[in-house]
Amino acid sequence: MGAQLRVYRQKIRGAQTTKKITRAMELISASRIQKAMQRVQASTPYARAVTRAVSAVATYSNVEHVLTTEAENPTRAAIVLFTSDRGLAGPFNSQVIREASELRTRLEGEGKTVVHYLVGRKAVGYFAFRRRPFEREWIGETDNPTIATAHEIAEAIVGRFVQPTDEGGVDEIHIVYNRFVSMLTQEPETVRLLPLEVVEGVADDTDAGPFPLYEFEPEVADVLDALLPVYIESRLYNAMLQSSAAKHAATQKAMKSASDNADKLIRDYTRLANNARQSEITQQISEIVGGADALSSAK
Repeated sequence: MGAQLRVYRQKIRGAQTTKKITRAMELISASRIQKAMQRVQASTPYARAVTRAVSAVATYSNVEHVLTTEAENPTRAAIVLFTSDRGLAGPFNSQVIREASELRTRLEGEGKTVVHYLVGRKAVGYFAFRRRPFEREWIGETDNPTIATAHEIAEAIVGRFVQPTDEGGVDEIHIVYNRFVSMLTQEPETVRLLPLEVVEGVADDTDAGPFPLYEFEPEVADVLDALLPVYIESRLYNAMLQSSAAKHAATQKAMKSASDNADKLIRDYTRLANNARQSEITQQISEIVGGADALSSAK
């Protein structure tokens, strides 16, 4: 009984230590999530406004631009995968990696060669463990994204997009990330970044007449040349911020669940330890009573 009681007490101390760690991580994520949510809320309207501006130029003009024109026979596609640098976030990384795998399967089913650009140590570790090739990686800034990293990613993928496919270029660029919905919900999101396919601000069906043609100053091509890099960079930066906020929320939820499980383990092991202690005391009393009876009988 004594050995069993020591085991239970060791497990209680281990669960209490684990609870201290998970509780501390929960509080850290709770303190960071508010700032991450504010950055998302500040970035999203700007990204939408830039998207509407680019969509207006691409929709209401008859000019063809390399970043808005789809290839006749696309053969290569790129996937930019956003994960986190750290774990302990529940299904945060696994669900976005699964979403990227499904997208890759679909693109390969269409006869396209897929290349990957990875953001976050978890994506890099996943590909390295399975010995899957990838083009480039960015790590170290997933918790607190910077516009400089978004600019670097944008330059890398746009450079490949405008490059001929026979020289290593791509015809399509997709981004896969976790979108922050609420503190309890983070959904994997897939967006085709290039060629531009999002059209916002279109006239309602009730509006009569054809769509208007805008006059641009300077030329439409010059406007697109100026807007599209800003559009791509803003969308990438918003995706990084969304992924960061979703990661902090997922970590807080996972650590809250871990702390609750630790409390349950402590209660269960405490009850078992009390039962073991009670059995030990009962056995000791029985031995004392038995010894006393034996002494009385010997007299």
